[in-house]
Amino acid sequence: MKHQAGHYRWRTIDIVIASIVAVAFGVIFWAWGLLWNGPADAIPLPGRAVIYGMWLVPAVLGGLIVRKPGAAFYTLTLASLVSVAIGTSWGWTIVVQGPLEALGAELAFAAFAYKVWRLPVALLAAALAGVVAAVYDALVWYGDTSWTSMRLPYILIVAVSSLVIAGLGSAALTRALAQTGVLDRFAAGRDRALV
Repeated sequence: MKHQAGHYRWRTIDIVIASIVAVAFGVIFWAWGLLWNGPADAIPLPGRAVIYGMWLVPAVLGGLIVRKPGAAFYTLTLASLVSVAIGTSWGWTIVVQGPLEALGAELAFAAFAYKVWRLPVALLAAALAGVVAAVYDALVWYGDTSWTSMRLPYILIVAVSSLVIAGLGSAALTRALAQTGVLDRFAAGRDRALV
């Protein structure tokens, strides 16, 4: 049991790396919001949701790198707060939505007792975060739209986008970072056959 408790304890390096990922993605979120409300705005909803998955990358990436309870939650929540601090068209609502999405990803890692870090778990984490995000949007932002023509297709498209961008993307990014040696102080860096 002693080894197990130590395995779940966060080290300073875990907090630092998760924070770096979060801050970087907080800035990316700001730019992604400009894309969502700018050129991508020409694509009507629910079609525009194909690019949604970028907003969920920190949850999956943080989980895959740090591999500790709370990593997905911490990374995406902090990234969301950074994006709010920089300025976002969705304002304070992101303070609520970010942690909710993060809980979706965290649930997937928790379901495997924080012991399985392969691609299927990353995909599940991404998809769950995407479903939470899309349901939140459907209820908060698109409550006056039709379930059949807008909200259900939107939820499905966001889930698939999340699966591809946040799931496959985070797995590929973790693998690429591991190959460079940057993650050698993490299990993700020592597991070259990651995901």
